[in-house]
Amino acid sequence: MKMLLKAVKYFALGLLSVIVLVVVVYLFLPKGPRELMEFDDPFGRERPAAVAEQYMAATGNQWATAAALDALDRGGNAVDAAVAALLVLNVTFGEAASFPGVAPVLVYEAKTGKVTSYTGAGKAPAAATIELFKSRGHEVVPKLSILSQLVPASPDVITALLERYGTKGFGELAAPAIRLAEEGFPVHATMHKNLSMNVFKRLGMSILMPYNAQVYLGGQWWRPLHRRERFRRPDLAKTFRALADAESGALKKGGGRKAGLAAVRDYFYKGPVAEAILTLHREKGGLFTREDLSGYRGEFETPLSGSYGDYTLYTNRTWCQGAVVPLALQILEGVDLKSMSHNSPAYVHAVLQAIELAMADREAFFGDPAFVRVPEKGLLSKTYAAERRALMTPGRAFGAMPPHGDPWKHQSSAMTGPASAYDPAPGARLAENSSGYGRDTSYLSVIDRWGNAVSMTPSDFPQSPMVPGTGLTLGIRMTQFRLDPKHPAALAPGKRPTITPNAAMAFKKGKLYMSFGTPGGDMQTQALVQVFLNIAVFGMDVQEAIDAPRFRSLNWPDAFSPHAYRPGVIELEGPLGRSVGGALEDMGYRVEVKGERDNSFSAVCAVIRDPETGRLRGGADARESSWAEGR
Repeated sequence: MKMLLKAVKYFALGLLSVIVLVVVVYLFLPKGPRELMEFDDPFGRERPAAVAEQYMAATGNQWATAAALDALDRGGNAVDAAVAALLVLNVTFGEAASFPGVAPVLVYEAKTGKVTSYTGAGKAPAAATIELFKSRGHEVVPKLSILSQLVPASPDVITALLERYGTKGFGELAAPAIRLAEEGFPVHATMHKNLSMNVFKRLGMSILMPYNAQVYLGGQWWRPLHRRERFRRPDLAKTFRALADAESGALKKGGGRKAGLAAVRDYFYKGPVAEAILTLHREKGGLFTREDLSGYRGEFETPLSGSYGDYTLYTNRTWCQGAVVPLALQILEGVDLKSMSHNSPAYVHAVLQAIELAMADREAFFGDPAFVRVPEKGLLSKTYAAERRALMTPGRAFGAMPPHGDPWKHQSSAMTGPASAYDPAPGARLAENSSGYGRDTSYLSVIDRWGNAVSMTPSDFPQSPMVPGTGLTLGIRMTQFRLDPKHPAALAPGKRPTITPNAAMAFKKGKLYMSFGTPGGDMQTQALVQVFLNIAVFGMDVQEAIDAPRFRSLNWPDAFSPHAYRPGVIELEGPLGRSVGGALEDMGYRVEVKGERDNSFSAVCAVIRDPETGRLRGGADARESSWAEGR
């Protein structure tokens, strides 16, 4: 016993000595910026709507917007510009919108008058089953794990869009992203916020995911990131160059544009990039196989739509949550919102209840339509909206997630099926974000000189091991699956989770009116509903509509694991908290007041095209470093 106590004593002394040594070393290590760059960051800045006659882009930051405009200046169309902007966001906002993450997209083609959706969410690997996760002791899909990685989607999105709609090659469009990745760019305010970690989190990241730390911390856990510091992505630049070289190689062999894009795709899903991904999964106990990557392909599909007055709203199908926007708006169509006055207690209450009813239906019915029978027509029917509207309780909060409805009886097709529902534990509470980095998504909107439009919401964050030597982030979108086989978003091999990113477009009297979207997890659809109503009901200019204070509900299970739930809780931005917080508490809400211009309330970007004149107006959210500009 004495020997054991002695051993413990020496061990404790040794551990204490190591800790003291680390602290002493840390105190003397350099912590300042490596190199500062001049930079006019638009974060938090009041700005008017951007105005243009020919074309417009509104994206997550000014470099992505500049890349889009450069492609348009050189005769490219909206798809060309969107791809250029996407690749720049992958570099300059890679902790929030990584290559090769998810990228839900809508495309409007002016010459046909059609809106098309493309499946911008990857699939679960073939080995991913609920039984496998349960056997490894997981009740939810874990973060900070190789098991949270979904088969990547955006390289497929890029090549598919360029093949069908684009006019330029991958290499030409990737040039701005490569230049920024090699030469560097200044750390902007949003990036700084996303990657702002204390020393313990930086050290933890370095231990758990050393390559991630090399990319985002320069391998120096003791040095915090500084605003305006030059930031480079050399490995990602090499990957983009390799993809561009694959394209040029195919062209040199006499292949046409289609062959060049196929070479880009094959280099990623079948070639050296695939091999690097598979090596990582073999080493870390992941699930990806060669067949998962080589067999992956998205598809073009008819988008979902609903209406509000003179407006038609388009969104992606139920592999994402986008349909919540038209669902909520159709519920609200029978409510006299204008008479309530903007952001009054009655108005906020009405919008919150419509959103909560729509989100209850998301929980009950939304899933990958290739695997789950979803009553899409029933959900988006006006008779169903009226039925749900009747459940609203003026002056009184629901207090918990309201019940889902029965859209099957409003389904005009022969499709039938049982209603599924998720019943969250009443005592559960939303867990704090334990990672402290990569908390967001991004967005881009482009309308070109011919009236074509693209709305795209790229995402994924470095909360799982990155692929060494490539700069690639495969993200954590598997965490949006449920490990409950009864849930419509239950995990299954080859299935897409119901992801939060979604794209949106609005038409007015049958003509393209607005391309818009936002980052923000479960807040995304809530922000889009609010911005749309600010414009359509209250006549606000696009920038004014985006700048207006927002509110959000947390009254349903969070889309990300552990899918925690805070019944009856709403959050208000500062100005709203001061003006209506008390009145909403009197209605039964549990009110939490946040800061002003908090990006947890999303960061909407939008481009409006006047249906009569064709004149363009763009808005970008000062809650992040977003930027709108046109010609």
